[in-house]
Amino acid sequence: QVQLVESGGGLVQAGGSLRLSCAASGGTFSIYDMGWFRQAPGKEREFVAAIIRSGRSTYYADSVKGRFTISRDNAKNTMYLQMNSLKSEDTAVYYCAAKILIYYSHSDRRGYDYWGQGTQVTVSS
Repeated sequence: QVQLVESGGGLVQAGGSLRLSCAASGGTFSIYDMGWFRQAPGKEREFVAAIIRSGRSTYYADSVKGRFTISRDNAKNTMYLQMNSLKSEDTAVYYCAAKILIYYSHSDRRGYDYWGQGTQVTVSS
């Protein structure tokens, strides 16, 4: 069973950048497809980005495409989310998640087996 810990959240002005990290332990990181989700107050948790276990394919929500970049370093058991040109609507708690089975699409949170505790990102306008 893998444990996930997010870091790198904080307060940033609109137009700024942040880099989130997701450190994995207790499992073989390279066997998991990984994803980032976010949840704003009063809203459902939504898909942000995903990356397959090899790192060769990535997927993005339309709302972040061209601004966010997902990546992973299997040697360091870590996944990243580089967030540029941040907007106030990006304000949310960001969660990383891991999945093994491919039954669900990468954007469907039901397919993810393990979740981190979340890190707050606040973008001031």
